[in-house]
Amino acid sequence: MSHSTVPRSRAEADDSAGRTPVASGGATGTRGKKGTGKLSLRLRFRRDRALILMTLPAVLLILVFNYLPILGNIVAFQDYDPYVSDNGIVSMLHSPWVGFENFQRIFADSAFWDAVKNTLVLFFLQLVLFFPIPIALALLINSVVRPRIRAISQAVLYLPHFFSWVLVISVFQQIFGGAGLLSQLLRQHGYDGLDIMTDPSTFKFLVTAEGVWKDAGWGIIVFLAALASVSPDLYEAAAMDGAGRWRRIWHVTLPALRPVIALLLVLRVGDALTVGFEQILLQRDAVGPGAAEVLDTFVWWNGVRNQDFGYAAAAGLIKGVVSLGLVLAANKVAHLMGEQGVYKK
Repeated sequence: MSHSTVPRSRAEADDSAGRTPVASGGATGTRGKKGTGKLSLRLRFRRDRALILMTLPAVLLILVFNYLPILGNIVAFQDYDPYVSDNGIVSMLHSPWVGFENFQRIFADSAFWDAVKNTLVLFFLQLVLFFPIPIALALLINSVVRPRIRAISQAVLYLPHFFSWVLVISVFQQIFGGAGLLSQLLRQHGYDGLDIMTDPSTFKFLVTAEGVWKDAGWGIIVFLAALASVSPDLYEAAAMDGAGRWRRIWHVTLPALRPVIALLLVLRVGDALTVGFEQILLQRDAVGPGAAEVLDTFVWWNGVRNQDFGYAAAAGLIKGVVSLGLVLAANKVAHLMGEQGVYKK
């Protein structure tokens, strides 16, 4: 009896054990299928309500200061008069409608095209000279062995990012101005002094140098964060295969930075027509509008100084539409390169 009972018990136990996973697996599979289905809006809100509450202030700020002002673009199609009423909305409702007259005036204005040319020249110059410098500095800092020296170098390079443009231009004035250190040094050695700060021919290089000195540190932090995610095993494997330092940078480091480079390039192209309003406005009178007039200062000069609000709004609207097209085109190029860009396909 005991000999025949034991196998039956084992068989029953195996059978019951075999049925239990099937039942639990079936239930789990059923729950998995339900779980993978689309959740209702109420359930998603309950799940993510903490994150939603955290981002709500930032969303409200963006709506108030970025999206609501878009409604003011209607001024571009009006002969806007802000003195009709103390309320700006009432002034828009009572200002005469002129259609595309402001746009026709802009396309026939040579000063507008000069501002476009200066803007594009500054953009391409900054893209070529400014963008690679943070990458090179990040690679240089990342190669430093001692953490203390690396931290000090990073802090020194990042510090100018917190300076205002007034302070940055003052520092450059004390060095490259007519009475600056460079001119005094040249005069002491029998040469004529120079004033780079008031030279229209070198203004675009001066603006680029100021931007590099001020904002290169921010780019360094972004690229160093991307380099921190690179596995050291990749460098060790490349070294074992006989790759030198430059080969490791080319085949390991730069491919790891490519997604970040693509994203920052897309964002940079989106700001192609915004090359620094405050920076250039502070130096506009020193070199003249022929060298320093860009689209942002053109809009400010016509809209605020000359109070031709409809004309300035039309110029700003053209700039916004072109910038949006540039972002979409650059993001498409990033997709063709196999990168995500600003958003996925």
